[in-house]
Amino acid sequence: MNHSGNLPEIIRYSMCASDVSQTCPPAFGVEPTTEIRNIIFGAAHQVTSSERIVCSGHIGVIVWLTGLSGSGKSTLAMHLERRLFDDGFMVYVLDGDNLRHGLNSDLDFTPRARRENIRRVGEVAALFADAGFVCIAALISPYAKDRNVARSAAMGRPFFEVYLQADIDTCERRDPKGLYRQARSGQLLDFTGIDAPYDVPAAPDIVIDTVNQSLDSCVDRCFDFLSRRLRTLR
Repeated sequence: MNHSGNLPEIIRYSMCASDVSQTCPPAFGVEPTTEIRNIIFGAAHQVTSSERIVCSGHIGVIVWLTGLSGSGKSTLAMHLERRLFDDGFMVYVLDGDNLRHGLNSDLDFTPRARRENIRRVGEVAALFADAGFVCIAALISPYAKDRNVARSAAMGRPFFEVYLQADIDTCERRDPKGLYRQARSGQLLDFTGIDAPYDVPAAPDIVIDTVNQSLDSCVDRCFDFLSRRLRTLR
């Protein structure tokens, strides 16, 4: 069995071959001196998707919450997780802030690192959906192109883009983490909405107005949207 993922980078490179079709990626931020091909195989699951559906009562889906910092993504995600769980759904939240403590702890906030951040989360969300979970991903995910990459990672599984609509003035007034204040003072660079762009979704599956609606109303709207669709797929 290949346990090369636990080996130092240089050893893992020596285990790659040039006659296989996929490029062997370096650690993030490290440029390889030569093009190296990776040896990749697939392993078939013994548990089928149909068996997972029978067990959980619903299919796996991805719910992608996007919006400015302070728009309420984490708050809505956690309350929606609680609501879905209490109603019998297998559900888990991938929160952008939490993931920066582990999976994405090696990434900064440059455009290139942001792209890698979303790529990783999209792949993990796809695994959760494949396992039959309702996976709620809550990230700013400012670039439309990167959100499309996350959607592509779903490989045809239901992917619902949820845009949390909140204007920059409201988000800045809320400023729960003090980030806007730091960005305005120049202590924090490349901050979305201040000196870095945010691509508003062109055709989200649902728009949640977190400025004019209460938290309970926002949760109710998301829950109703999802539960109707999930129940029809049970």
